[in-house]
Amino acid sequence: MGEFELIDRIRARLPRPAGRVRLGPGDDAAITRPGGVTATSVDAVVEGVHFRRDTAPLASIGHKGLAAGLSDLAAMGAATGEAYLVLGVPSDLTEDDAVDLLAGASGLADETGTELAGGDVVRSPVLFLSVTVVGHGASEDALVPRAGARPGDAIAVTGELGGAAAGLLLLEDPGLRGGVNDAAARFALGRHLEPWPRLSEGLALATAGATAMIDVSDGFGAEAGHLAAAGGVGLSVDASRLPVAPEAAAVAAAAGRDRLELAASGGEDYELIACLPPDAVGPATRAVEASGGRLTVVGEVGPGDGVRIRLPDGTRFEPGGYDQLG
Repeated sequence: MGEFELIDRIRARLPRPAGRVRLGPGDDAAITRPGGVTATSVDAVVEGVHFRRDTAPLASIGHKGLAAGLSDLAAMGAATGEAYLVLGVPSDLTEDDAVDLLAGASGLADETGTELAGGDVVRSPVLFLSVTVVGHGASEDALVPRAGARPGDAIAVTGELGGAAAGLLLLEDPGLRGGVNDAAARFALGRHLEPWPRLSEGLALATAGATAMIDVSDGFGAEAGHLAAAGGVGLSVDASRLPVAPEAAAVAAAAGRDRLELAASGGEDYELIACLPPDAVGPATRAVEASGGRLTVVGEVGPGDGVRIRLPDGTRFEPGGYDQLG
């Protein structure tokens, strides 16, 4: 395949620049005209580390790569804006394969109102997709960092946990499919292969007064630990309140895993953990529900440091998660 022929095919599939983008793909740089403040995040998915081509459809790889970046914007309470993609092309990837992968990213971009404003293609020993996303807010105060949690805040999480980890279990051990029904398997595989960034929920939580937020990419326990460290506070979580997807519980049972452990340590759910002042919990819950989501209070911020995840009987769960270099 030729670099410029592939770029031309990709450009032909993209809509004309609109909104903040004044000059899009095809020049040496994109030109945008943002207002207010911007939030920028960089992410990447790499073959053999984040996915395998024998288990992940190419369109899903593109979808998931962009979703991971957009989830970071959701965790800031930013409105999605522009995305820039770099595709690493190994020798055994055909031009049609590359277009299929980028179609997955383009489909998610369309559904979330994200403009694919530029990028690059490079030869690579393995397939990878590097994503830079830019989000927008009216002011710096409108965006939510990790570091704002205060003692007395409630800890809440959107959606349900454990689904993506359950999907990974099914991919790693196909024999588990015999222990769960088709609907549960489809749900779990979908959560793993094509997660959805909680952009509407992030905006709702920011508007309702969230003091700190983070997305669940590397596992609930690990991400809660980042919130605790950034804010210099301690987080106490009641494990029995963690909202576990029923389908994830079914897969966990088939695999002989504790469903709560899967929810507490499994990564790539891309749900949001938010800390909220007590008087903001009601408005935040209603705002998230109005956006089509769900919010569950799972604990409280206190003095000290670190994360404590316990059942009411005192049973502890280690706040584990995925370490990119571990």
